[in-house]
Parts: sequence; C-alpha cells; structure tokens
Amino acid sequence: MEDFDVDVVAKKSVKGFFALSSRTFLVKVLLIITNFVLTAKLEPSVFGVYVVSSSIVTFLVYFQDIGLAASLIQKKEAITKEELRTTFSIQQLIVLCLIIPALLFSPQIASFYHLQTSGLYLLISLLLSFFISSLKTIPTVILERNLNFNKLVIPDIVENVTYALCLIIFVLLGFNVWAFTIAIFIRSISGLIVIYKIQPWSIGISFDFGIFKKLVSFGLPFQTNSILALVKDNLIMLYVARVLPLSLVGQIGFAQKLSFLPSNLIMDNIIRITFPSYSRLQHDRAMLKNVIEKSLFLIAILIFPIIVSFIMLSKPFILYIPLSKYRQWQGALTSITFFSLNILIASVTVPITNFLNAIGKVKITLYLMIFATALTWIFTPIFIRIYGYNGFSFTTLLVAASLLLIVPIAKREVSFSFFKPIVRPFLGAVVMFAYLFLTLNFINSFLLFIIEAVFGLVVYAFAMLFLARAEIKEIVSYLKSIRK
Repeated sequence: MEDFDVDVVAKKSVKGFFALSSRTFLVKVLLIITNFVLTAKLEPSVFGVYVVSSSIVTFLVYFQDIGLAASLIQKKEAITKEELRTTFSIQQLIVLCLIIPALLFSPQIASFYHLQTSGLYLLISLLLSFFISSLKTIPTVILERNLNFNKLVIPDIVENVTYALCLIIFVLLGFNVWAFTIAIFIRSISGLIVIYKIQPWSIGISFDFGIFKKLVSFGLPFQTNSILALVKDNLIMLYVARVLPLSLVGQIGFAQKLSFLPSNLIMDNIIRITFPSYSRLQHDRAMLKNVIEKSLFLIAILIFPIIVSFIMLSKPFILYIPLSKYRQWQGALTSITFFSLNILIASVTVPITNFLNAIGKVKITLYLMIFATALTWIFTPIFIRIYGYNGFSFTTLLVAASLLLIVPIAKREVSFSFFKPIVRPFLGAVVMFAYLFLTLNFINSFLLFIIEAVFGLVVYAFAMLFLARAEIKEIVSYLKSIRK
C-alpha cells in the first residue's frame, strides 16, 4: 500500500480547500459578473440555446473514461506509468467514438432542438472543447491524487478568466449565441496549455488487459453512477427543453445558475477534496469518522446562511437591481427556492457519497443513484404537467430529499454523527431566516437590499458565536497550527 501520513493528508486537505477557495473566489466573482451581463443583455430564448447545447455535450462527457480516472485516484497502491498510459489510451478511444458521430449528426441534433445556425456552431464548439478537455485528464488525476490542489486550481483560474472575459466582450459587441461559441473554444485551449506546463507526464499509447480489468472493477460502477447522475440532472433538461418553450427553459437555467452559486463558490471546493482525501485515509476508519464530521460542520456553517440569503433575497435583488430588463427573471423565483433547498440537502449528502466511494462501496451509491434517477424521470413529467416549468425544480428537491437514505447506510461502515455537526449551523440559519422574514418589507431600493444582506450575515455570525463557539475556536486553532 502507498504510505499516506494522516497528518499530512489532513493538512494538505485543509490547505487544498483554502487554495481552491481563495484562488477561485475572484474567478467566481468574475463569472457572477459574466452571468449578470448575460442575463441583462440576452433574451431568455438565447440563454435557452446555450442551456440545451451544453446539456447535450455534458451528456457525452460522462462516457469519456468509464471511471478509470476515479479508479486511479481511489487506488491504495502507487500508480504506474503503464496504468496512466492504459487509462489515457482507452479514454481517447472512447472520446473519439463519441465525438465523431456527434459531429456527423450535429445538424440533425440542432434541427431537433430548433437551435438554428448559430446554435449549431455553438454545439460544434462544445464538442471540440470536450475533446480538448479529455487530454487534461491524466495531469488532473496526478495532481488530485497527490492532493496538490494549489496547482490544480491554476488551470481552472486561467480557463474561467479567459472564458468570462471573452464572453463579456463578445456579448457586449452583440455576438449573442456566437459569443458562447468563441469563448468556449478559447477557454479549452488555454486550460490545456497551462495544465501540461504545471503537470507534464510521459504521454504514450498503451493497453494492458490486466490493468484494465483491475481498474474497471471499481471504475465501471463508479462511472455508471456518474452516468445516472447525468441522466437525472442533465439529460432530463433535454426532455424539459423539448416539452417547454426555450424562454421557459431560460428561466429554469437562470434559476439553476443563481441557486448553484453557493455550490460553485464553496461546496464544490470541499467536495472536490473529500473523495481523494477520504481515499488516502480509507485504511483508518477512526480518522475517517472525525474527518467526515468536520467536513459536514464546515460545509453546513458556510452553505446554510448563503442558502437562506438566496431564498429570502432573490426577489428584492431582481426587483431593485438598477436594470429594468432584469425583471424579466421574476418568473424564476419559485424555482430558485426549490433549487436552493436542493443544494442545502446535497451539501450534506454528497460528502457521505464520496466517503462510500472512497472506501470502495461504489455499488451502494450506484443503487441509490438508480433510485434517484427513476424518481426524477417518473415525477418530472407529472409535476411539469401540474405546476408548469416550476415542476422541474420541485422534482429536484424531492429527489434530493430521498437521497438522505444514504446516511444510515454510511453509518454502518463508520459510526459518525450526522446531526451533531449540522444542527448548530441549522439553528443559526433559522435565526437568520427569522430576521430576514421580519425585515424584508423594509427593502425598497438596491442599497437597502445590500444592507439587508450584510445585516443578515451579521445576525448569523453572532448566532453561530453563541451556538458553536467551541467548534469555531477549534477550527481557528487548527488553521493557525497549519499556517505555522
């Protein structure tokens, strides 16, 4: 077994979180600004074209390596050059088998979703970007397995900054859908160059059936899990796009992007770290118990107040932002609430899913994902018929709640506490919710909206100092020790 010191893993994980958070914060702010420009300048139907095109390509991404990359990350023993080359060769073969037919039938796909010429070229750009991104997999695996997130974040920064700047410039120049086409292609090229500068490896084509068989025993169930998540979250959007007008798909896309900001800013960074970190600690179940509980507390204390803010303050944000055209997104308010609650539940269930995957219990998470996917496809058409386009976001909330079933299953492997780490952040969020509920009617301008948001977070901070002072002091003390 590869030797992993528990203290080193813990320190690398914490440093990785702050590296990801601090270095991506400005990038995410830039993307928020980008999204603001897009929703202010583009019609919902144009935004809907992007949602549909990206969903098609996202569908292909999940088939690109049948989970071999995840197998390399989860593997107890050190990885070899032959394993890297076998994984790379299989992945590129799969990617080409997906790309070529998709390019050949791209005109028919575009016609099916009424994307017109600009939408067709956007789809082609996304497909080419998919191929270029696949070339980054092995360097990413090496960095992620070694918990070198401070390096891994650099290509993300370059890609996102390049994408945001190009998109803003070309949207302001009036390129509409073409702005997405240009920005996506430039983003993929810049990221590829940077990651190979940071983490070069000995590229080669090879195939070892023994290695393939060993890696696929974990990778195939893992990737099937991911494919089902794709069917549940992305492929369903293609169904929604088929049964609803693009303007309503745009409303759903706006609600998703706004509601998923807490996930993009905070939760994704923690979750990205938990799978490789738990994998390095899979031999020490006592330490895993401690790390799981700390992860849940850290996620809850950061995510819960942001979710409350989005639910309570999205309406005054849309109404009082100094752009009259922005009020076209009022129809997304109900979906924002449902999507936000979805993120709240996912913030405490996904780390537990990562734990089960990290200790090799991938078939358990696979069965749960089959269950969740079935629920999504059964109830989405029903609730859309009953509640209109808001029925889609309500279905996602229902499915997220059903995945709480993973908690008692995971506790059979490690007897961790689920409620103890999150109950105090939850109570703090309730106090914040009560404050915002009582004072919301006083907001009648964008300035008062900003003041209300700041005061809401201050109320939450004081509530947490009262409810969880000991836990916060422990975290601060540990962070100081790492810094020293």
